[in-house]
Amino acid sequence: MGQFLCCCIQVDQSTVAIKERFGRFDDVLEPGCHCMPWFLGSQLAGHLTLRLQQLDVRCETKTKDNVFVTVVASIQYRALADKASDAFYKLSNTRTQIQAYVFDVIRASVPKLDLDDVFEQKNDIAKAVEDELEKAMSAYGYQIVQTLIVDIEPDEHVKRAMNEINAASRMRLATKEKAEAEKIIQIKRAEGEAESKYLAGLGIARQRQAIVDGLRDSVLGFSVNVPGTTAKDVMDMVLVTQYFDTMKEIGATSKSSAVFIPHGPGAVRDVAAQIRDGLLQSQVHHE
Repeated sequence: MGQFLCCCIQVDQSTVAIKERFGRFDDVLEPGCHCMPWFLGSQLAGHLTLRLQQLDVRCETKTKDNVFVTVVASIQYRALADKASDAFYKLSNTRTQIQAYVFDVIRASVPKLDLDDVFEQKNDIAKAVEDELEKAMSAYGYQIVQTLIVDIEPDEHVKRAMNEINAASRMRLATKEKAEAEKIIQIKRAEGEAESKYLAGLGIARQRQAIVDGLRDSVLGFSVNVPGTTAKDVMDMVLVTQYFDTMKEIGATSKSSAVFIPHGPGAVRDVAAQIRDGLLQSQVHHE
């Protein structure tokens, strides 16, 4: 930092030099060039930097719920120019002294808190460390600029357990959401099926009504155009015609190799009676 040349010494920027005379403190030399008459007993005791310095302190302690954690505190400090002699002479190891105060405050604060509270109140812990350091180190010519709790490291087993708890909680939430989604899908599917069946029922009802209306018109028209025929005669003829048309359609389009249908002298009459009863019932319901 400084060098002797013809009884002169140079002090660099952001640094002060401690000058002694016959082994006793004499003066604080500011940055620049200074005369050092060594033949008059003056000598350079050392240099003191005024730059901002940082010290990271790792402190292991235990929380209130018996979890061992390592707290990492970052201390930013610097020497005061107007108290340079105190900073130079009163402390032989500044970093060790700061570390001791940090240990004392952290080990007094963290055991009062549960692990979750340590994470939530790390700023309060940092403030307590800073206040204690400021009060203690100001007497030695140092200023505590800022104190930060930069890391809180629980024991590895505890971290693994916490991660497993968190993963299980998220899995439980995901399962619940999936079940809710499946429930909604099933409800919507059921509603869709119900609506489809309702519309299909309406279609069948309208189809049957259309058939009834068509048969009624046919019967009335045939009765008018062919005198002497009754509505029953016309209906029997129409039903027989439809019966044979149905037989023809089954034979033409069915994929089955064989279809068994009761057929005989009375089969047509039975079919006609069944169809007539169904049509009359549909007409009664419609009215």
